[in-house]
Amino acid sequence: MQTKLYVGNLPFSSTALELQGLFSEVGAVAAIDLVFDKVTGRPRGFAFVTMATPEEAQAAIAKLHGHALDGRKLTVSEARPSTERPAAPADRRGGHPPRR
Repeated sequence: MQTKLYVGNLPFSSTALELQGLFSEVGAVAAIDLVFDKVTGRPRGFAFVTMATPEEAQAAIAKLHGHALDGRKLTVSEARPSTERPAAPADRRGGHPPRR
């Protein structure tokens, strides 16, 4: 059973290949999802790393939480399940406010 980890406080220059190398030192990495801003396309400074087993995920947390990467201390924890969020009201979906 795979376990998804949240990895926060990433340097904005981090790559999936770099994270793959770091986390594969602890165990088998099943997937890496770097998160980017939808509008600007810039990294948001966090990612999700899926480890092959819960034991490897716990080992990654123990070894890499607080690990310095390019001068930033990583936050590594088990990811919380995503929740359904209600849609934003039409007047709050971004863009310019309506003219009056």
